Amino acid sequence: MADFDPTLYVITDAEEADEAVLLTRLEGALAGGATLAQLRDKYRGDGALLRLARRAKTLCASYGVPLIIDDRVDVALAAGADGVHVGPEDLPVAEARRLMGPGKIVGATAKTVAAARAAEGDGADYLGVGAIYPTATKVRTVITEVAVLQDICRAVRIPALAIGGLRADNLGILAGSGAAGVCVVTAVMRADRPAAAAADILRAFQNLPGNRTA
Repeated sequence: MADFDPTLYVITDAEEADEAVLLTRLEGALAGGATLAQLRDKYRGDGALLRLARRAKTLCASYGVPLIIDDRVDVALAAGADGVHVGPEDLPVAEARRLMGPGKIVGATAKTVAAARAAEGDGADYLGVGAIYPTATKVRTVITEVAVLQDICRAVRIPALAIGGLRADNLGILAGSGAAGVCVVTAVMRADRPAAAAADILRAFQNLPGNRTA
């Protein structure tokens, strides 16, 4: 398994069209303590996305933080990124693992214990579990109960990370869940001060009762 710290996983805003703004906000997140970063983009063409991925990789590397590419194994490989995240409608986890190789990070989305176990068996290094709260990044949010997150954490050996509408002031719902980290988009990437927002979320997560990092 690749070595990485999943505590604060910041995902870029897929709606952000301005490359300079996106990279500035990403740097703020890194400066604020992000331990893992994901480039998520739904609109750029292949060439523009690859250029952005390479710039994001250089930026993340300067902070010693791994960069994950959402969905696109081809872009992850071409940009020299540290890994890829695949959802249920993307390449199967096993195929992503085969293409990325053993030294890269492969993440997967899981909303059930069965899906979590299958992803682990197919070579995933971590799981994104949610949405815990409604989120502004999707038109229709399917809520995942914290009890399901807890069951997933108990069922697998790889880190399970909570995602969906999470902010520094509502992380208490994760206390005792076993989550190894938290994934955020809006709370950092649309914040007035991304570095401060990231630092606040990291601190709040680390201070959760029962958190192994507390």
